[in-house]
Amino acid sequence: MLAGVGPFAIEQGLVPADDGTTTVRVFNVNTGSRIDAVVQTPGGRVTYVGDTRIDGVAGTGAPIRLDFLDAWGAVTGAVFPTGRRIDVIDGVELTCIDAAMPLMIVRAADLGVDGHETPEELDAHPTLRPRLESLRLAAGRAMGLGDVSGSVVPKPVLVSDGDTAGSVTSRYFTPHRCHTSHAVTGAVGVATAFALPGTVAGARPLGPGVSEVAVLHPLGRIEVEVELVERDGETVIERASLVRTARKILQGDLHLPDHVFSRGAPSAGPIAGSARSERSRPIRLIVPTPAAGANDVIARAIALELGPLLGRPVVVDTRAGADGGIAGEHVARATPDGDTLLLGYVATHAMRPALQSAGYDPVADFAPVGLIGYSPTVLVAGHAVRARTAAELVAHLQANPAACTYASAGEGTAPHFAAELFKLATGVDIPGVTFGGSSAAISAVVAGRTQLMFSSSFTAHPWVASGRLRALALVGPDRVAALPDTPTLHEAGIDGVDVTQWYGLFAPAKTPARVVDDVNSALNEILTRTDSAGLIASRGIDVRPGTPDELGRLVDRELTKWRQFVDEAGLAARR
Repeated sequence: MLAGVGPFAIEQGLVPADDGTTTVRVFNVNTGSRIDAVVQTPGGRVTYVGDTRIDGVAGTGAPIRLDFLDAWGAVTGAVFPTGRRIDVIDGVELTCIDAAMPLMIVRAADLGVDGHETPEELDAHPTLRPRLESLRLAAGRAMGLGDVSGSVVPKPVLVSDGDTAGSVTSRYFTPHRCHTSHAVTGAVGVATAFALPGTVAGARPLGPGVSEVAVLHPLGRIEVEVELVERDGETVIERASLVRTARKILQGDLHLPDHVFSRGAPSAGPIAGSARSERSRPIRLIVPTPAAGANDVIARAIALELGPLLGRPVVVDTRAGADGGIAGEHVARATPDGDTLLLGYVATHAMRPALQSAGYDPVADFAPVGLIGYSPTVLVAGHAVRARTAAELVAHLQANPAACTYASAGEGTAPHFAAELFKLATGVDIPGVTFGGSSAAISAVVAGRTQLMFSSSFTAHPWVASGRLRALALVGPDRVAALPDTPTLHEAGIDGVDVTQWYGLFAPAKTPARVVDDVNSALNEILTRTDSAGLIASRGIDVRPGTPDELGRLVDRELTKWRQFVDEAGLAARR
Protein backbone atom coordinates (compact mmCIF):
# COMPACT_ATOMS: atom_id res chain seq x y z
CA MET A 1 0.00 0.00 0.00
CA LEU A 2 2.79 2.41 0.94
CA ALA A 3 4.62 1.75 -2.34
CA GLY A 4 1.57 2.92 -4.33
CA VAL A 5 1.37 6.38 -2.75
CA GLY A 6 4.30 7.86 -4.68
CA PRO A 7 3.17 6.78 -8.17
CA PHE A 8 -0.36 7.98 -7.42
CA ALA A 9 0.86 11.40 -6.25
CA ILE A 10 2.92 11.87 -9.41
CA GLU A 11 0.20 10.73 -11.81
CA GLN A 12 -2.37 12.99 -10.13
CA GLY A 13 -0.11 16.03 -10.43
CA LEU A 14 0.48 16.38 -6.68
CA VAL A 15 4.24 16.00 -7.17
CA PRO A 16 6.10 17.03 -10.37
CA ALA A 17 7.99 14.21 -12.05
CA ASP A 18 11.70 14.30 -12.81
CA ASP A 19 13.38 12.44 -15.65
CA GLY A 20 14.76 9.14 -14.37
CA THR A 21 13.55 8.92 -10.79
CA THR A 22 11.31 11.08 -8.61
CA THR A 23 11.44 11.19 -4.82
CA VAL A 24 8.08 11.62 -3.09
CA ARG A 25 8.07 12.32 0.63
CA VAL A 26 5.13 10.55 2.30
CA PHE A 27 3.83 11.46 5.74
CA ASN A 28 2.26 8.53 7.57
CA VAL A 29 -0.60 9.99 9.59
CA ASN A 30 -1.02 6.80 11.65
CA THR A 31 2.57 6.77 12.91
CA GLY A 32 3.62 10.40 12.42
CA SER A 33 6.68 9.30 10.43
CA ARG A 34 8.11 10.29 7.04
CA ILE A 35 9.10 7.97 4.21
CA ASP A 36 10.87 8.93 0.99
CA ALA A 37 9.57 6.86 -1.93
CA VAL A 38 11.90 6.83 -4.94
CA VAL A 39 9.76 6.13 -8.03
CA GLN A 40 10.99 5.21 -11.53
CA THR A 41 9.94 8.01 -13.92
CA PRO A 42 11.81 7.69 -17.25
CA GLY A 43 10.97 10.62 -19.48
CA GLY A 44 9.02 12.21 -16.63
CA ARG A 45 6.35 9.48 -16.57
CA VAL A 46 5.67 6.81 -13.98
CA THR A 47 6.46 3.31 -15.16
CA TYR A 48 5.21 0.18 -13.43
CA VAL A 49 7.11 -2.16 -15.72
CA GLY A 50 10.34 -3.71 -14.48
CA ASP A 51 12.03 -6.94 -13.50
CA THR A 52 12.08 -6.49 -9.72
CA ARG A 53 10.49 -9.51 -8.07
CA ILE A 54 9.14 -9.39 -4.51
CA ASP A 55 8.68 -12.70 -2.72
CA GLY A 56 5.00 -13.32 -2.03
CA VAL A 57 3.92 -10.79 -4.67
CA ALA A 58 2.73 -11.85 -8.11
CA GLY A 59 4.83 -10.91 -11.12
CA THR A 60 7.54 -8.29 -11.45
CA GLY A 61 7.51 -4.52 -11.56
CA ALA A 62 9.56 -1.34 -11.46
CA PRO A 63 11.47 -0.95 -8.18
CA ILE A 64 10.21 1.61 -5.65
CA ARG A 65 12.72 2.32 -2.90
CA LEU A 66 11.24 3.25 0.48
CA ASP A 67 13.55 5.16 2.84
CA PHE A 68 12.18 5.31 6.40
CA LEU A 69 13.50 8.58 7.82
CA ASP A 70 12.10 8.97 11.32
CA ALA A 71 10.04 5.89 12.08
CA TRP A 72 11.90 5.26 15.32
CA GLY A 73 9.54 5.80 18.23
CA ALA A 74 7.00 7.51 15.98
CA VAL A 75 4.02 6.09 17.91
CA THR A 76 5.30 5.84 21.48
CA GLY A 77 8.12 8.40 21.48
CA ALA A 78 10.97 5.90 21.88
CA VAL A 79 12.49 3.01 19.94
CA PHE A 80 12.29 0.93 23.12
CA PRO A 81 9.18 2.35 24.85
CA THR A 82 9.68 0.43 28.10
CA GLY A 83 13.22 1.78 28.45
CA ARG A 84 14.66 -1.72 28.15
CA ARG A 85 15.74 -3.83 25.19
CA ILE A 86 14.49 -7.01 26.84
CA ASP A 87 11.49 -7.23 29.15
CA VAL A 88 10.28 -10.29 31.04
CA ILE A 89 6.51 -10.75 31.04
CA ASP A 90 5.00 -13.81 32.67
CA GLY A 91 8.38 -15.52 32.61
CA VAL A 92 8.96 -14.89 28.86
CA GLU A 93 11.74 -12.67 27.52
CA LEU A 94 10.55 -10.29 24.81
CA THR A 95 11.51 -7.04 23.10
CA CYS A 96 9.03 -4.19 22.84
CA ILE A 97 10.11 -1.99 19.92
CA ASP A 98 8.60 0.96 18.05
CA ALA A 99 10.32 1.06 14.65
CA ALA A 100 7.89 1.87 11.82
CA MET A 101 5.32 -0.18 13.76
CA PRO A 102 5.01 -1.07 17.47
CA LEU A 103 5.99 -4.74 17.80
CA MET A 104 6.30 -7.32 20.54
CA ILE A 105 9.05 -9.73 19.52
CA VAL A 106 9.43 -13.15 21.16
CA ARG A 107 11.82 -16.02 20.51
CA ALA A 108 9.76 -18.82 18.96
CA ALA A 109 11.54 -21.45 21.04
CA ASP A 110 10.46 -19.71 24.27
CA LEU A 111 6.84 -20.47 23.34
CA GLY A 112 7.47 -24.08 22.39
CA VAL A 113 7.53 -23.75 18.61
CA ASP A 114 10.31 -23.90 16.03
CA GLY A 115 9.57 -20.62 14.25
CA HIS A 116 9.76 -22.16 10.79
CA GLU A 117 6.21 -23.53 10.80
CA THR A 118 3.68 -22.51 8.18
CA PRO A 119 1.06 -19.88 9.09
CA GLU A 120 -1.60 -22.62 9.04
CA GLU A 121 0.34 -24.72 11.53
CA LEU A 122 0.84 -21.79 13.89
CA ASP A 123 -2.81 -20.73 13.66
CA ALA A 124 -3.86 -24.31 14.46
CA HIS A 125 -1.57 -24.60 17.49
CA PRO A 126 -3.77 -25.31 20.53
CA THR A 127 -2.13 -22.84 22.97
CA LEU A 128 0.05 -20.45 20.97
CA ARG A 129 -2.41 -17.72 20.00
CA PRO A 130 -4.03 -17.32 23.47
CA ARG A 131 -0.53 -17.16 24.96
CA LEU A 132 0.58 -14.52 22.46
CA GLU A 133 -2.50 -12.41 23.10
CA SER A 134 -1.94 -12.52 26.85
CA LEU A 135 1.64 -11.33 26.37
CA ARG A 136 0.53 -8.70 23.84
CA LEU A 137 -1.98 -7.14 26.20
CA ALA A 138 0.66 -6.86 28.92
CA ALA A 139 3.24 -5.52 26.45
CA GLY A 140 0.79 -2.87 25.23
CA ARG A 141 0.40 -1.52 28.76
CA ALA A 142 4.17 -1.61 29.31
CA MET A 143 4.71 0.36 26.06
CA GLY A 144 2.32 3.09 27.20
CA LEU A 145 -0.36 2.13 24.70
CA GLY A 146 -2.95 1.37 27.37
CA ASP A 147 -5.63 -1.27 26.77
CA VAL A 148 -4.81 -2.75 23.35
CA SER A 149 -7.53 -5.41 23.35
CA GLY A 150 -9.32 -3.45 20.62
CA SER A 151 -6.17 -2.37 18.80
CA VAL A 152 -3.99 -4.11 16.21
CA VAL A 153 -0.75 -2.87 17.81
CA PRO A 154 1.61 -3.97 19.10
CA LYS A 155 1.88 -6.77 16.54
CA PRO A 156 3.28 -10.05 17.92
CA VAL A 157 6.31 -11.49 16.10
CA LEU A 158 8.05 -14.85 16.59
CA VAL A 159 11.73 -14.90 15.62
CA SER A 160 14.21 -17.72 15.09
CA ASP A 161 17.51 -18.29 13.33
CA GLY A 162 17.79 -17.37 9.66
CA ASP A 163 19.68 -19.21 6.95
CA THR A 164 22.73 -16.91 7.09
CA ALA A 165 24.50 -14.75 9.66
CA GLY A 166 22.72 -11.70 8.22
CA SER A 167 19.18 -13.06 8.33
CA VAL A 168 16.40 -13.73 10.82
CA THR A 169 13.28 -15.85 10.40
CA SER A 170 10.06 -14.08 11.33
CA ARG A 171 6.45 -15.11 11.80
CA TYR A 172 4.38 -11.92 11.90
CA PHE A 173 0.86 -11.87 13.43
CA THR A 174 -1.86 -9.37 12.46
CA PRO A 175 -2.31 -9.62 15.51
CA HIS A 176 -4.50 -12.70 15.95
CA ARG A 177 -3.49 -14.73 12.90
CA CYS A 178 -0.11 -15.42 11.35
CA HIS A 179 0.52 -13.37 8.20
CA THR A 180 0.96 -15.47 5.05
CA SER A 181 4.04 -13.39 4.19
CA HIS A 182 5.08 -10.21 6.07
CA ALA A 183 4.15 -6.54 6.35
CA VAL A 184 6.77 -4.04 5.16
CA THR A 185 6.61 -1.93 8.30
CA GLY A 186 6.86 -5.07 10.40
CA ALA A 187 9.96 -6.11 8.47
CA VAL A 188 11.60 -2.76 9.28
CA GLY A 189 10.90 -3.32 12.97
CA VAL A 190 12.23 -6.89 12.95
CA ALA A 191 15.36 -5.84 11.04
CA THR A 192 15.94 -3.01 13.53
CA ALA A 193 15.66 -5.38 16.48
CA PHE A 194 18.01 -7.83 14.75
CA ALA A 195 20.58 -5.11 14.06
CA LEU A 196 20.67 -3.53 17.51
CA PRO A 197 22.49 -5.23 20.39
CA GLY A 198 20.70 -6.54 23.46
CA THR A 199 17.33 -7.62 21.94
CA VAL A 200 15.78 -11.09 21.69
CA ALA A 201 16.25 -10.97 17.91
CA GLY A 202 19.89 -9.84 17.80
CA ALA A 203 22.11 -12.86 18.39
CA ARG A 204 24.98 -11.16 16.49
CA PRO A 205 24.68 -7.37 16.88
CA LEU A 206 25.84 -5.37 13.86
CA GLY A 207 28.39 -2.61 14.16
CA PRO A 208 28.06 1.00 12.98
CA GLY A 209 27.61 1.48 9.25
CA VAL A 210 25.25 0.20 6.58
CA SER A 211 24.24 -3.49 6.65
CA GLU A 212 21.80 -5.72 4.80
CA VAL A 213 19.37 -7.71 6.93
CA ALA A 214 17.18 -10.41 5.40
CA VAL A 215 13.83 -10.98 7.11
CA LEU A 216 12.71 -14.49 6.14
CA HIS A 217 8.95 -15.08 5.96
CA PRO A 218 6.73 -17.98 4.78
CA LEU A 219 6.82 -16.93 1.11
CA GLY A 220 10.41 -15.75 0.84
CA ARG A 221 12.41 -12.84 2.19
CA ILE A 222 12.46 -9.05 2.53
CA GLU A 223 15.86 -7.39 2.25
CA VAL A 224 16.17 -4.36 4.56
CA GLU A 225 19.13 -1.99 4.49
CA VAL A 226 19.82 -0.54 7.95
CA GLU A 227 22.26 2.17 8.96
CA LEU A 228 23.59 2.18 12.53
CA VAL A 229 25.57 4.98 14.20
CA GLU A 230 27.24 5.50 17.56
CA ARG A 231 25.57 8.26 19.55
CA ASP A 232 26.42 9.10 23.16
CA GLY A 233 28.22 5.80 23.51
CA GLU A 234 25.25 3.77 22.29
CA THR A 235 24.54 2.06 18.95
CA VAL A 236 21.30 3.47 17.53
CA ILE A 237 19.37 3.19 14.28
CA GLU A 238 19.74 6.08 11.83
CA ARG A 239 17.88 4.88 8.75
CA ALA A 240 16.27 1.87 7.11
CA SER A 241 15.19 1.27 3.53
CA LEU A 242 13.85 -1.47 1.31
CA VAL A 243 12.63 -2.03 -2.23
CA ARG A 244 9.03 -2.80 -3.17
CA THR A 245 6.90 -2.67 -6.33
CA ALA A 246 3.43 -1.37 -7.16
CA ARG A 247 0.75 -2.30 -9.71
CA LYS A 248 -1.86 -0.04 -11.23
CA ILE A 249 -5.11 -2.00 -10.86
CA LEU A 250 -7.71 0.55 -11.90
CA GLN A 251 -7.81 4.04 -13.33
CA GLY A 252 -10.86 5.73 -14.77
CA ASP A 253 -13.74 8.12 -14.33
CA LEU A 254 -16.73 7.74 -12.05
CA HIS A 255 -19.96 8.37 -13.96
CA LEU A 256 -22.94 9.48 -11.87
CA PRO A 257 -26.54 9.62 -13.08
CA ASP A 258 -28.02 13.04 -13.85
CA HIS A 259 -30.33 13.08 -10.83
CA VAL A 260 -27.39 13.11 -8.38
CA PHE A 261 -26.62 16.76 -9.15
CA SER A 262 -28.78 19.67 -10.23
CA ARG A 263 -29.01 20.04 -13.99
CA GLY A 264 -26.99 22.86 -15.48
CA ALA A 265 -27.76 24.85 -18.55
CA PRO A 266 -28.37 22.89 -21.76
CA SER A 267 -25.33 22.13 -23.84
CA ALA A 268 -24.54 24.70 -26.50
CA GLY A 269 -24.27 22.06 -29.18
CA PRO A 270 -24.40 18.35 -29.87
CA ILE A 271 -21.46 16.11 -29.00
CA ALA A 272 -20.13 13.74 -31.56
CA GLY A 273 -20.94 10.86 -29.26
CA SER A 274 -20.30 7.94 -31.58
CA ALA A 275 -16.84 9.16 -32.58
CA ARG A 276 -15.91 9.95 -29.00
CA SER A 277 -17.27 6.61 -27.80
CA GLU A 278 -15.23 4.69 -30.36
CA ARG A 279 -12.01 6.46 -29.39
CA SER A 280 -12.56 6.04 -25.65
CA ARG A 281 -13.80 2.46 -25.77
CA PRO A 282 -10.99 0.27 -24.38
CA ILE A 283 -9.36 -2.61 -26.19
CA ARG A 284 -9.35 -5.69 -24.00
CA LEU A 285 -6.17 -7.76 -24.17
CA ILE A 286 -7.17 -11.19 -22.87
CA VAL A 287 -4.55 -13.20 -20.96
CA PRO A 288 -5.16 -16.97 -20.82
CA THR A 289 -3.04 -17.73 -17.75
CA PRO A 290 -3.03 -16.58 -14.10
CA ALA A 291 -1.36 -13.38 -12.97
CA ALA A 292 2.43 -13.26 -12.59
CA GLY A 293 3.18 -15.74 -15.36
CA ALA A 294 5.07 -14.89 -18.53
CA ASN A 295 1.87 -14.20 -20.51
CA ASP A 296 0.64 -11.74 -17.90
CA VAL A 297 3.92 -9.85 -17.66
CA ILE A 298 4.35 -9.68 -21.45
CA ALA A 299 0.74 -8.55 -21.92
CA ARG A 300 1.14 -5.72 -19.43
CA ALA A 301 4.38 -4.55 -21.01
CA ILE A 302 2.75 -4.55 -24.45
CA ALA A 303 -0.51 -2.92 -23.27
CA LEU A 304 1.37 -0.04 -21.64
CA GLU A 305 2.83 0.99 -25.01
CA LEU A 306 0.04 -0.19 -27.32
CA GLY A 307 -2.63 2.15 -25.97
CA PRO A 308 -0.88 5.45 -26.82
CA LEU A 309 0.06 4.17 -30.29
CA LEU A 310 -3.52 3.18 -31.12
CA GLY A 311 -5.05 6.19 -29.40
CA ARG A 312 -7.24 3.99 -27.20
CA PRO A 313 -6.85 2.55 -23.72
CA VAL A 314 -5.74 -1.10 -23.61
CA VAL A 315 -6.93 -3.07 -20.60
CA VAL A 316 -5.37 -6.38 -19.61
CA ASP A 317 -8.16 -8.86 -18.82
CA THR A 318 -7.06 -12.12 -17.18
CA ARG A 319 -9.35 -15.06 -17.98
CA ALA A 320 -7.42 -18.03 -16.70
CA GLY A 321 -8.83 -21.52 -16.52
CA ALA A 322 -9.08 -24.77 -18.49
CA ASP A 323 -5.38 -24.44 -19.31
CA GLY A 324 -6.07 -21.42 -21.53
CA GLY A 325 -9.31 -22.76 -22.98
CA ILE A 326 -11.58 -20.19 -21.33
CA ALA A 327 -9.66 -17.24 -22.77
CA GLY A 328 -9.28 -18.86 -26.18
CA GLU A 329 -12.97 -19.65 -26.49
CA HIS A 330 -13.93 -16.16 -25.26
CA VAL A 331 -11.85 -14.41 -27.92
CA ALA A 332 -12.88 -16.87 -30.64
CA ARG A 333 -16.53 -15.92 -30.00
CA ALA A 334 -15.93 -12.17 -29.56
CA THR A 335 -17.20 -9.62 -32.06
CA PRO A 336 -14.48 -9.13 -34.71
CA ASP A 337 -14.29 -5.35 -34.39
CA GLY A 338 -10.78 -4.87 -32.99
CA ASP A 339 -11.97 -4.39 -29.40
CA THR A 340 -10.74 -7.83 -28.25
CA LEU A 341 -7.25 -9.33 -28.56
CA LEU A 342 -5.66 -12.48 -27.17
CA LEU A 343 -2.12 -12.86 -25.86
CA GLY A 344 -1.87 -16.36 -27.30
CA TYR A 345 1.06 -18.71 -27.00
CA VAL A 346 2.25 -22.20 -27.81
CA ALA A 347 -0.23 -23.83 -25.42
CA THR A 348 -3.41 -22.07 -26.59
CA HIS A 349 -2.68 -22.44 -30.31
CA ALA A 350 -0.78 -25.72 -30.59
CA MET A 351 -0.26 -27.91 -27.52
CA ARG A 352 -3.67 -27.87 -25.87
CA PRO A 353 -5.64 -28.23 -29.14
CA ALA A 354 -3.33 -31.12 -30.05
CA LEU A 355 -4.09 -32.89 -26.78
CA GLN A 356 -7.83 -32.36 -26.42
CA SER A 357 -10.86 -30.55 -27.76
CA ALA A 358 -10.28 -26.90 -26.93
CA GLY A 359 -13.72 -25.45 -27.65
CA TYR A 360 -12.24 -23.41 -30.50
CA ASP A 361 -10.26 -23.98 -33.68
CA PRO A 362 -6.78 -22.45 -33.25
CA VAL A 363 -6.60 -21.69 -36.98
CA ALA A 364 -10.13 -21.05 -38.26
CA ASP A 365 -11.35 -19.04 -35.25
CA PHE A 366 -8.54 -16.48 -35.11
CA ALA A 367 -6.89 -13.78 -37.18
CA PRO A 368 -3.15 -13.76 -36.43
CA VAL A 369 -1.90 -10.25 -35.63
CA GLY A 370 1.81 -10.62 -34.93
CA LEU A 371 4.49 -12.65 -33.21
CA ILE A 372 6.05 -11.20 -30.06
CA GLY A 373 8.93 -13.59 -29.56
CA TYR A 374 10.32 -16.94 -28.50
CA SER A 375 11.40 -18.16 -25.06
CA PRO A 376 13.54 -21.25 -24.59
CA THR A 377 12.45 -23.83 -22.04
CA VAL A 378 14.89 -24.48 -19.21
CA LEU A 379 15.03 -27.42 -16.79
CA VAL A 380 15.35 -25.95 -13.29
CA ALA A 381 15.82 -27.70 -9.95
CA GLY A 382 15.25 -26.70 -6.34
CA HIS A 383 17.96 -26.86 -3.72
CA ALA A 384 16.86 -30.30 -2.52
CA VAL A 385 18.12 -31.76 -5.81
CA ARG A 386 21.82 -32.54 -5.51
CA ALA A 387 22.38 -33.07 -9.24
CA ARG A 388 24.33 -30.26 -10.85
CA THR A 389 23.82 -31.38 -14.45
CA ALA A 390 21.11 -33.03 -16.51
CA ALA A 391 23.24 -36.17 -16.81
CA GLU A 392 23.58 -36.40 -13.01
CA LEU A 393 19.81 -35.94 -12.68
CA VAL A 394 19.09 -38.76 -15.13
CA ALA A 395 21.51 -41.07 -13.31
CA HIS A 396 19.85 -40.23 -9.99
CA LEU A 397 16.34 -40.83 -11.33
CA GLN A 398 17.35 -44.11 -12.99
CA ALA A 399 18.72 -45.35 -9.66
CA ASN A 400 15.81 -43.86 -7.67
CA PRO A 401 12.59 -43.98 -9.74
CA ALA A 402 10.03 -41.30 -8.86
CA ALA A 403 12.50 -39.69 -6.43
CA CYS A 404 11.52 -36.27 -7.79
CA THR A 405 8.31 -34.69 -9.01
CA TYR A 406 7.97 -31.99 -11.65
CA ALA A 407 5.70 -28.97 -11.52
CA SER A 408 3.31 -28.53 -14.43
CA ALA A 409 1.42 -25.37 -15.37
CA GLY A 410 -1.49 -27.50 -16.64
CA GLU A 411 -2.28 -30.20 -19.18
CA GLY A 412 -1.23 -29.28 -22.68
CA THR A 413 1.24 -26.62 -21.55
CA ALA A 414 4.96 -26.40 -22.31
CA PRO A 415 6.11 -27.59 -18.85
CA HIS A 416 3.86 -30.65 -19.25
CA PHE A 417 4.94 -31.56 -22.79
CA ALA A 418 8.63 -30.90 -22.11
CA ALA A 419 8.55 -33.22 -19.11
CA GLU A 420 6.85 -35.94 -21.14
CA LEU A 421 9.44 -35.58 -23.91
CA PHE A 422 12.23 -35.79 -21.33
CA LYS A 423 10.72 -38.96 -19.85
CA LEU A 424 10.48 -40.55 -23.30
CA ALA A 425 14.05 -39.62 -24.20
CA THR A 426 15.65 -40.81 -20.95
CA GLY A 427 13.32 -43.56 -19.73
CA VAL A 428 13.08 -42.05 -16.25
CA ASP A 429 9.95 -41.79 -14.12
CA ILE A 430 9.04 -38.30 -12.91
CA PRO A 431 5.49 -37.92 -11.57
CA GLY A 432 3.90 -34.57 -12.38
CA VAL A 433 2.07 -32.23 -10.03
CA THR A 434 -0.28 -29.77 -11.75
CA PHE A 435 -0.62 -26.17 -10.58
CA GLY A 436 -2.76 -23.29 -11.79
CA GLY A 437 -0.26 -21.58 -14.07
CA SER A 438 3.49 -21.19 -14.43
CA SER A 439 3.89 -18.71 -11.57
CA ALA A 440 2.26 -21.07 -9.06
CA ALA A 441 4.21 -24.01 -10.49
CA ILE A 442 7.63 -22.41 -10.21
CA SER A 443 6.80 -21.04 -6.75
CA ALA A 444 6.16 -24.63 -5.68
CA VAL A 445 9.67 -25.59 -6.82
CA VAL A 446 11.17 -22.64 -4.95
CA ALA A 447 9.27 -23.64 -1.81
CA GLY A 448 10.36 -27.29 -2.16
CA ARG A 449 6.90 -28.77 -2.69
CA THR A 450 8.15 -30.15 -6.01
CA GLN A 451 11.73 -30.54 -7.15
CA LEU A 452 11.85 -29.87 -10.90
CA MET A 453 10.20 -27.79 -13.59
CA PHE A 454 10.57 -27.35 -17.33
CA SER A 455 9.91 -23.62 -17.29
CA SER A 456 10.06 -20.85 -19.84
CA SER A 457 13.27 -18.88 -19.48
CA PHE A 458 11.08 -15.80 -18.97
CA THR A 459 9.49 -17.29 -15.84
CA ALA A 460 12.61 -18.98 -14.48
CA HIS A 461 15.18 -16.27 -15.08
CA PRO A 462 14.61 -14.14 -11.92
CA TRP A 463 14.72 -17.22 -9.69
CA VAL A 464 17.87 -18.54 -11.34
CA ALA A 465 19.54 -15.11 -11.23
CA SER A 466 18.79 -14.79 -7.50
CA GLY A 467 20.15 -18.28 -6.75
CA ARG A 468 16.81 -19.62 -5.55
CA LEU A 469 16.72 -22.19 -8.40
CA ARG A 470 19.44 -23.94 -10.37
CA ALA A 471 19.32 -24.18 -14.18
CA LEU A 472 20.40 -27.67 -15.24
CA ALA A 473 19.86 -27.53 -19.00
CA LEU A 474 18.12 -25.73 -21.84
CA VAL A 475 15.42 -27.72 -23.60
CA GLY A 476 16.25 -26.45 -27.06
CA PRO A 477 18.88 -26.50 -29.79
CA ASP A 478 21.08 -23.61 -28.66
CA ARG A 479 22.40 -21.82 -25.61
CA VAL A 480 20.92 -18.38 -24.86
CA ALA A 481 22.45 -15.08 -23.78
CA ALA A 482 20.25 -14.81 -20.67
CA LEU A 483 21.70 -18.10 -19.32
CA PRO A 484 25.15 -18.25 -20.96
CA ASP A 485 26.54 -20.95 -18.65
CA THR A 486 23.60 -23.32 -19.03
CA PRO A 487 24.21 -26.14 -21.54
CA THR A 488 21.55 -27.71 -23.73
CA LEU A 489 20.18 -31.20 -23.20
CA HIS A 490 21.82 -32.15 -26.49
CA GLU A 491 25.20 -31.26 -24.97
CA ALA A 492 24.34 -33.62 -22.10
CA GLY A 493 23.72 -36.42 -24.59
CA ILE A 494 19.93 -36.24 -24.40
CA ASP A 495 18.39 -35.80 -27.86
CA GLY A 496 14.83 -35.40 -29.09
CA VAL A 497 13.74 -32.90 -26.42
CA ASP A 498 13.16 -29.51 -28.03
CA VAL A 499 10.46 -27.23 -26.61
CA THR A 500 10.61 -23.57 -27.58
CA GLN A 501 7.78 -21.44 -26.27
CA TRP A 502 6.40 -18.52 -28.25
CA TYR A 503 3.93 -15.67 -27.75
CA GLY A 504 1.81 -13.66 -30.16
CA LEU A 505 -1.26 -11.45 -30.54
CA PHE A 506 -4.46 -12.81 -32.06
CA ALA A 507 -7.83 -11.26 -32.92
CA PRO A 508 -11.14 -13.03 -33.59
CA ALA A 509 -11.52 -14.41 -37.12
CA LYS A 510 -13.03 -11.95 -39.64
CA THR A 511 -11.53 -8.93 -37.89
CA PRO A 512 -11.10 -6.34 -40.68
CA ALA A 513 -7.68 -6.45 -42.33
CA ARG A 514 -7.10 -2.74 -41.73
CA VAL A 515 -7.62 -3.25 -37.98
CA VAL A 516 -5.22 -6.20 -37.92
CA ASP A 517 -2.65 -4.19 -39.87
CA ASP A 518 -2.96 -1.20 -37.53
CA VAL A 519 -2.38 -3.36 -34.43
CA ASN A 520 0.44 -5.26 -36.13
CA SER A 521 2.17 -1.98 -37.05
CA ALA A 522 1.87 -0.70 -33.47
CA LEU A 523 3.06 -4.03 -32.02
CA ASN A 524 6.13 -4.09 -34.28
CA GLU A 525 6.98 -0.52 -33.31
CA ILE A 526 6.89 -1.55 -29.63
CA LEU A 527 9.09 -4.57 -30.31
CA THR A 528 11.72 -2.43 -32.06
CA ARG A 529 11.90 0.21 -29.33
CA THR A 530 15.03 -0.14 -27.22
CA ASP A 531 13.29 0.27 -23.86
CA SER A 532 10.25 -1.96 -24.30
CA ALA A 533 12.00 -4.64 -26.38
CA GLY A 534 14.98 -4.57 -24.04
CA LEU A 535 12.75 -5.14 -21.02
CA ILE A 536 11.18 -8.22 -22.60
CA ALA A 537 14.50 -9.51 -23.94
CA SER A 538 16.20 -9.12 -20.55
CA ARG A 539 14.09 -12.00 -19.27
CA GLY A 540 15.17 -14.40 -22.01
CA ILE A 541 12.67 -13.60 -24.75
CA ASP A 542 14.02 -13.57 -28.30
CA VAL A 543 11.94 -10.65 -29.61
CA ARG A 544 10.72 -11.25 -33.19
CA PRO A 545 8.52 -8.64 -34.87
CA GLY A 546 6.75 -9.99 -37.94
CA THR A 547 3.69 -10.09 -40.14
CA PRO A 548 0.31 -11.70 -39.47
CA ASP A 549 1.04 -14.29 -42.17
CA GLU A 550 4.28 -15.33 -40.46
CA LEU A 551 2.43 -15.95 -37.21
CA GLY A 552 -0.24 -17.93 -39.07
CA ARG A 553 2.39 -20.19 -40.64
CA LEU A 554 4.01 -20.72 -37.22
CA VAL A 555 0.67 -21.89 -35.78
CA ASP A 556 0.24 -24.36 -38.64
CA ARG A 557 3.72 -25.85 -38.12
CA GLU A 558 3.43 -26.07 -34.35
CA LEU A 559 -0.03 -27.62 -34.44
CA THR A 560 1.20 -30.36 -36.79
CA LYS A 561 4.29 -30.98 -34.65
CA TRP A 562 2.47 -31.36 -31.35
CA ARG A 563 -0.38 -33.44 -32.77
CA GLN A 564 2.24 -35.90 -33.99
CA PHE A 565 3.89 -35.94 -30.55
CA VAL A 566 0.59 -36.55 -28.74
CA ASP A 567 -0.12 -39.51 -31.02
CA GLU A 568 3.37 -41.01 -30.66
CA ALA A 569 3.46 -40.58 -26.87
CA GLY A 570 -0.10 -41.80 -26.40
CA LEU A 571 -0.90 -38.78 -24.21
CA ALA A 572 -4.53 -38.51 -25.30
CA ALA A 573 -5.15 -42.13 -24.30
CA ARG A 574 -3.81 -41.47 -20.79
CA ARG A 575 -6.24 -38.67 -20.04
